[in-house]
Amino acid sequence: MVILSATALAVSAGPSLPPTLSGLPVLVPYVVLLAASAIALWFNRGRAFIAAVSMFAAYAGYRYALDLGAFSAKAAYTALVVLVPANVLVALALPERGVDNHHNHRWLLLGAAEVLLVLWIASAGRSSLSGVAWVGVFDHWALHSPPTPLVGRILFALAFGAAMWRAHPKPPATVPRALDIGLAAALAAFFIAAEWVRTPSVFNAFMTAAGALLLVAVLQETHRLAFADELTGLPSRRALQERLPGLGPVCAVAMADVDHFKKFNDTHGHDIGDQVLKLVAARLAEVEGGGMAFRYGGEEFCVIFNGRTADEAFPHLEAIRASIERYQMAIRNEERPRDPKEGTRLRGATLPQKVLSVTISIGVADREGLEMKPAEAIKAADQALYRAKEGGRNRVSR
Repeated sequence: MVILSATALAVSAGPSLPPTLSGLPVLVPYVVLLAASAIALWFNRGRAFIAAVSMFAAYAGYRYALDLGAFSAKAAYTALVVLVPANVLVALALPERGVDNHHNHRWLLLGAAEVLLVLWIASAGRSSLSGVAWVGVFDHWALHSPPTPLVGRILFALAFGAAMWRAHPKPPATVPRALDIGLAAALAAFFIAAEWVRTPSVFNAFMTAAGALLLVAVLQETHRLAFADELTGLPSRRALQERLPGLGPVCAVAMADVDHFKKFNDTHGHDIGDQVLKLVAARLAEVEGGGMAFRYGGEEFCVIFNGRTADEAFPHLEAIRASIERYQMAIRNEERPRDPKEGTRLRGATLPQKVLSVTISIGVADREGLEMKPAEAIKAADQALYRAKEGGRNRVSR
């Protein structure tokens, strides 16, 4: 949203470039879209790569067609506003398998076919091979352009809706996925560029914005994958390591561990074990007192209270421990229907569910001044956790 707003502001109020830089607005979209394609390829993000390459090819093709005459430019324009959202829509409909996979040849063949088709259409009337049949096709009401023809608008709407639907957070995630939000925003920027194709400054600016949005989205998604735990949604151990050097001299560090977690896995299976971890993570994420929870590894979690002592953090940790103890986790009955609506109708009537109780043990320790390294504070909290387990579990120890 910031990039789109900044682009609109720059177009409406930005100063004119000096004559020596007059070619820059035309060059920048090439650079940004190519960079977005390269970054998506580097980080193996298939959908972003398809979108970036499609937009790059569309922009390059249209710029080239402008030198070939009015019909060639119109044909290239119609192709770009139809094929780009169509490609993105197909990419969104298929599972994300990255760029480096054994199905790549299909996309390569599709891309080659699209390029050859556009070249054939755009060269209509120039040779016996191309013929003249395409000359009158673009006067049809569904393909008449510019601005964006009806077919293009429909495909844009479908692709944008698919991107927003994919961006909607699915449990256990609680926030939209940056990559899908970025893909939707890039489509919006591309659509604005297509609508204003007769105004080169607007067209070039929003094509640049489309590439920038894809570039930022890929980087944000990569950061999320690196620093967030995929199962629980909490910041990962790597994020904790990044956070530790910034802790102040007054700081409480807590280590939490799910009691008898191996027993949950062995008795009920790993799916139930994952549900337990999600439950504990969701509760720890709500800790008050300024605490910040991290997935440390396995069934272990870390909570840091920067600027607070262990005594000050203790009641907040105790409240979380008690809330987890009180929670009754229902386990799906083996005879329960797989259909959610049917299962809801029968819940509590003929198919009682098995209920499990989950408890955690917590150890908390102070960082005793800057001379004490954060890793030593974590070790002290881990020793306190060991005392909690030795004392009978389901408790907070210092």
